Amino acid sequence: MRLAVIGVGLIGGSFALALKQARLASQVIGAGRSEANLRLALERGAIDSIAPDARAAARDADVILVAAPVAQFEQVFKEIASALSPNAIVSDAGSTKRDVIAAARRALGADLARFVPGHPIAGAEKSGAGAASAELFRGRRVILTPLPENAPQTVEKIQKLWAGCGANVTRMDADEHDSVLAAVSHLPHVLAYALVHEVAKRENAEQLFSLAAGGFRDFTRIASSHPQMWRDICLANRDRIVEEMDRYAGKLAQFRSLIGKGDGAALERLFAEAREARDQWLRRSS
Repeated sequence: MRLAVIGVGLIGGSFALALKQARLASQVIGAGRSEANLRLALERGAIDSIAPDARAAARDADVILVAAPVAQFEQVFKEIASALSPNAIVSDAGSTKRDVIAAARRALGADLARFVPGHPIAGAEKSGAGAASAELFRGRRVILTPLPENAPQTVEKIQKLWAGCGANVTRMDADEHDSVLAAVSHLPHVLAYALVHEVAKRENAEQLFSLAAGGFRDFTRIASSHPQMWRDICLANRDRIVEEMDRYAGKLAQFRSLIGKGDGAALERLFAEAREARDQWLRRSS
């Protein structure tokens, strides 16, 4: 299989490495905006050659994975649309799905049926080809949000590729995907960025950071994620993220009220309920 990866960062690079390790891709062509990152991907064996642009990478490819920031997807789709070979399949790794599908509808036209939207739930705070790993998706969840236009065998092919990376593949409606991910992925990133930014802007920020321990480090780890990527995600899924922020603000107000009133019993009860919910989640996911 000839694979083209548009955006050879953590996700795109890991996809390529995993498929090469599983012997499911014989040749990988990479394209992207950073020449240095592409050369690093080449040195690490994630790709076999560098294409000058997305269109050149897609030409003669059997599968094209678009793993660029979501705001770039429509332009990428437009570039590759005229270069798709007759049996080529396009997929993506975007963290939002409604906007990506809308962009594909506008740009791919009659070739929309060849596009299978996907989202690997396997990110990390590190980015770029240097962070890519063939093991990144092993045991992790990948969500596909197939389109009514997709032929069953087209979806199956993409599902088999992700399974070949060691991932557990499930399918979901795009609207439901964006709602769920707003709550458990997008909101936590916004909270982490907000807390770090708030502390960093205080007059005694240096003292605060010097005394911050494991709790602060664990809670804010994802604030080291790529700012451009998360800007694009927040804008693409802003309606759902704002809903989740409002819900969280209500819960925070409840905690504030209990702390302000000194209601230790009620506060402990909420803490205990939250701990039990988290422990149950960890037991189910282990």
